[in-house]
Amino acid sequence: MRPADNELLCRVEGDAAMGQIMRQHWLPVCMSEEVSDPDGAPQRARLLGVDLVVFRDSKGRVGVMDEHCPHRGASLAFGRNEDCGLRCLYHGWKFGVDGEILDMASEPPDSRMKNLRHKAYPTHEAGGFVWAWLGEPDAMRPFEPPAWAPLPTTRVSIVKMHAACNWAQVLEGAIDSAHSSSLHSTNMPTAEVEGSTATDTAWLRPSNDKAPRLEVQATDYGFHYAAIRRPIRDPETHAYIRTTVFVAPFTVLIPPNDQYNLAQMLVPIDDVNCMFYWMAWHPTKGISQDAWRRFCAAEPGVDLDADWRKARNLSNNFLQDREAMKAGDFTGIVGIPAQDMAMWESMGPIADRSADHLGSSDGAIIQFRRQMVAAAKAVLAGEPAIGAAAGGTPHAHLASFEGLVPRDADWRAFTTRNAPPAAAAE
Repeated sequence: MRPADNELLCRVEGDAAMGQIMRQHWLPVCMSEEVSDPDGAPQRARLLGVDLVVFRDSKGRVGVMDEHCPHRGASLAFGRNEDCGLRCLYHGWKFGVDGEILDMASEPPDSRMKNLRHKAYPTHEAGGFVWAWLGEPDAMRPFEPPAWAPLPTTRVSIVKMHAACNWAQVLEGAIDSAHSSSLHSTNMPTAEVEGSTATDTAWLRPSNDKAPRLEVQATDYGFHYAAIRRPIRDPETHAYIRTTVFVAPFTVLIPPNDQYNLAQMLVPIDDVNCMFYWMAWHPTKGISQDAWRRFCAAEPGVDLDADWRKARNLSNNFLQDREAMKAGDFTGIVGIPAQDMAMWESMGPIADRSADHLGSSDGAIIQFRRQMVAAAKAVLAGEPAIGAAAGGTPHAHLASFEGLVPRDADWRAFTTRNAPPAAAAE
């Protein structure tokens, strides 16, 4: 990959092409639980290099605004959230969720500055998240429920974790099916099961094949692909299929297990930081929020600090336990997310893809790089962002799949394990 294309893929701040793509989509700012209380403490957030403040007013409305007061630039995260507005501590200016200036305590009643408005962004709540539109207001599209929360009743549990590296190398990890057979082999051991089977501590899998054969198909929303493995049962007649769906620009539907479906959003904070969200979801079953965070070793106050930064991190080698490795643990690192983070962050803030040597198991990585670099060039030429054109596939129709199927079956004919084969996985 040429360095110039790597820059196109990775950079999101300012007027960068990839940032322009992101701004043509609704972006998750934070989890709703972070601003659950009316008149509660405001929360900082950062997207695409933009510093934001998020708060819920007295009537339960959520506001997302630029963090710094338009008066003298003080942080509104210190502000008083009261009486349907957020008041800056410095001089008492007060703002509604739409950016209207409700009061200027330091200015006379006839001040011409009363006509000012603070920069605020349209918001929407769905799937346990606060979403915002950071793009041009006249280009704002109706909010579409995410593929992993197609209905308001969908049961969703969320892990949130800061990644100290660029968003693209995090996303490439999410779409890389081959790595799970090695990196996560302790957490995803081979067993005599019919498909991926969740226990309290592991996901059992019916294959020990570490070199899957990949088949990739581009779509209007991104692409989907199958990782085809040899099963331990009936390998002459069956294949073990795991399909992954990339929904541009930053969502990945990961193969499910027998208890819940899985999805990730890899949301750029800025050029060299990313927020990692991992959702476990199901229409009826699922896993509780506490159990999901415990399984992932991503519990706030235990594994993560108040800013969602990891206790296990690059500065302490992710607390890797070499004695545990000698005893059989493959990585010596606790938790699937931390295992991934160790790989992603060890590449540096922005990976040098020009030095990569990609193989046959990297088909999805190749597709992602080609497709998103082309999408960046297209948006610079004035074309709509990938996944933003009208008439695309509804995200509620998208699903990943895993299971044992006849060897001659077409993987595109399957959606989730709990649904009958469909004409297409799209």
